Amino acid sequence: MTPVTVYVPRDAAALAVGADSVAKAVLAEAAARGTPVKLVRNGSRGLLWLETLLEVATPEGRVAYGPVTSEDVAGLFDAGLLQGGDHPLSQGLTEEIPYLKNQERLTFARVGVTDPLSLEDYAAHGGWQGLKRALQIAPEQIVEEVTQSGLRGRGGAAFPTGIKWKTVLHASAPQKYIVCNADEGDSGTFADRMLMEGDPYCLIEGMVIAGLAVGADQGYIYVRSEYPQAIDVLNQAIERATSAGWLGNDLQGSGRRFHLEIRKGAGAYICGEETSLLDSLEGKRGMVRPKPPLPAIEGLFGQPTVVNNVLSLGTVPLVLAKGAAYYRDFGVGRSHGTQPFQLAGNLKHGGLVEKAFGVTLRELLYDYGGGSASGRPLRAVQVGGPLGAYLPESQWDIPLDYEAYAAASAMVGHGGLVAFDDTVNMLRMARYAMEFCAIESCGKCTPCRIGSVRGVETLDRIAADPGKREQQVELLRDLCDTMLGGSLCALGGMAPYPVLSALQHFPEDFGLAAGRVGVAAD
Repeated sequence: MTPVTVYVPRDAAALAVGADSVAKAVLAEAAARGTPVKLVRNGSRGLLWLETLLEVATPEGRVAYGPVTSEDVAGLFDAGLLQGGDHPLSQGLTEEIPYLKNQERLTFARVGVTDPLSLEDYAAHGGWQGLKRALQIAPEQIVEEVTQSGLRGRGGAAFPTGIKWKTVLHASAPQKYIVCNADEGDSGTFADRMLMEGDPYCLIEGMVIAGLAVGADQGYIYVRSEYPQAIDVLNQAIERATSAGWLGNDLQGSGRRFHLEIRKGAGAYICGEETSLLDSLEGKRGMVRPKPPLPAIEGLFGQPTVVNNVLSLGTVPLVLAKGAAYYRDFGVGRSHGTQPFQLAGNLKHGGLVEKAFGVTLRELLYDYGGGSASGRPLRAVQVGGPLGAYLPESQWDIPLDYEAYAAASAMVGHGGLVAFDDTVNMLRMARYAMEFCAIESCGKCTPCRIGSVRGVETLDRIAADPGKREQQVELLRDLCDTMLGGSLCALGGMAPYPVLSALQHFPEDFGLAAGRVGVAAD
């Protein structure tokens, strides 16, 4: 009897709700019934409200069931699970679920589909094609392909990837490095983790291509310590890729070399900033470095260094495999390609949605997120992490692209969305944002170190003394101007965004009349 393939995610989100116990229950139930199964621990599809999302392979395609607990497994077998039988937990054919079907999955095309650690699975789904091409062309051609694709940094800064690579390529140095910034610390973000756990070879392939492009033979993935599953998967993937000749001293017999190692961060938010990350990699306390010099000129150990985010590097293999034009044709304006948006907060359907730039916040909140989980009206959405602006409903129809959001004094950032219903107090949220900056500041520059503390104190006075609110708001705005213009990095430079946006769009929560405050965030 041919075993039926059953998929149970090994993603951290699924593990948190009992995926391991579901996997054990499937094997136990199959053994008890004498029905052989092949259990594959895949990545998450990103439909987090349905985790644990169990899938079974059928002649018509994979059929999904969720959310499944270990107690549900016996009943699923009774209902004909292995034949894709009907059950209250059945979601139908996985690929036909609207949440998935209406996405443009490019970077995440394999996540949830393949066995993350299977080299055969990776190759069968298009893996290594980009690297094979990169091994056959000149470094300048690789850089030009990435440049022409329009790929920009997905970590939040949105700097053109090709320009960064070109700088490192033309830098003269005895040693160059590729560093992957996997210190994903923004609230409401989990795309990096999902890619590392669900498609690690994609990241590895992207880093090797980057090394070939700029002449670097050593890479490091800097992963936050809070991601133990990702670290374990990456270490196993690196070992297997090395054994198969995709890493090491002789890449597929080409005579080219590239080595890759994992480094674990200690939990400092500031180490998500590239120069602080480099200090940490060197064994120092993570502190922001003044620029210039840029890391592309003097980076890790003073050598030219490419520092890219997980999603940026994970997209590179697709660009090389299918060509710059293929990727560039997705998106709008100067925002090319796709962005994996992460839906969190007060939403019915939290999860990951990869869409081409140009989708609106309203579409993401309602067509995918399903509206508020509480059933109350949504009031505000913070876009881009703890330094992102709070957007009111009047701005939910702005196309999500870098330039349109910058014009609205907001940012796309890493693509994290945190939704709040009408019970939220925006004064408290503004205070939280400023306090976050005060706690996480590296202390290198005065505007961030002192300004964030004074910001918290000023917000407390606004809440405590109604008679002096106007005066304190003016003081707060002056303070935010100083932080915006004088901070060394984006932590202090963008901490005013949530504060000023809350003041502008929700003045009533500060005890102010509408129209009395504005955003000085240009």
